[in-house]
Amino acid sequence: MTTPPVPPAPPVHVEVDGAPAADPELLATLVSGFGHFTAMQVRDGRVKGLGLHLGRLDRATRELFGEELPGDRVRALLAGAVEASGRRDCSARVYVHDGVRLTVVVREPAPDGPGAPQRLMSVDYLRPAAHLKHLGGFGQSYHGEAARRAGYDEALLTSSGGDVAEGAVTNIAFWDGTSVVWPSAPSLRGITMALLEGPLGSVRRPVTLADLGAYRAAFVTNSRGIAPVSGIDTVDYAVDEELMARVHAAYAAVEWDALR
Repeated sequence: MTTPPVPPAPPVHVEVDGAPAADPELLATLVSGFGHFTAMQVRDGRVKGLGLHLGRLDRATRELFGEELPGDRVRALLAGAVEASGRRDCSARVYVHDGVRLTVVVREPAPDGPGAPQRLMSVDYLRPAAHLKHLGGFGQSYHGEAARRAGYDEALLTSSGGDVAEGAVTNIAFWDGTSVVWPSAPSLRGITMALLEGPLGSVRRPVTLADLGAYRAAFVTNSRGIAPVSGIDTVDYAVDEELMARVHAAYAAVEWDALR
């Protein structure tokens, strides 16, 4: 009697709460923690700085995976996911994993309008490969949660020498009375930051914790919006209403790009 051949075991076996995953290879890829993403606000099926988002994804894909990521592909998948969600206004993220597999996540939109003043706690931590919006951000999440438990709104990432880089999930800018100053320490060039740099007549230069008292005001930016900074550690800042009005006006002047 011939023994029937034993079928080969699948290359990857993954269980979730004791049940086999429907697509174990996809799940293994998604939970690997190696990849990158971009995050945006969508209003009426439109995005500010869409070209910047597509360029960011392509550059990071080339660097991490050695492949290009055509913007038309991203645009079509993003538009399809937004339409399938039934939301014309939403928060959306596009994740890129090994094999250039794309995941689009659509959630409720962030509130429109000025954000509440933020108080920041400085921490000795810089993100690795800070120019990438990469996955696996345990360090920034850890420090961000520690800052919130200490009564702050967010962590401010700095070097061991006190060089200011960025917030845990934001970019930060300072106002010296003449120029908007973005720290030149390694950080992510956020899309909102990129859209504001030119219109605000910005400069980049080193900013240290020892310098903080020399600035008149500060604000933070990310995909969810713009908010003034009310203080960093023991340094307090008054909200400069004139400055913030100029910042918000500059952002409001940026055109929205249609996904389709």
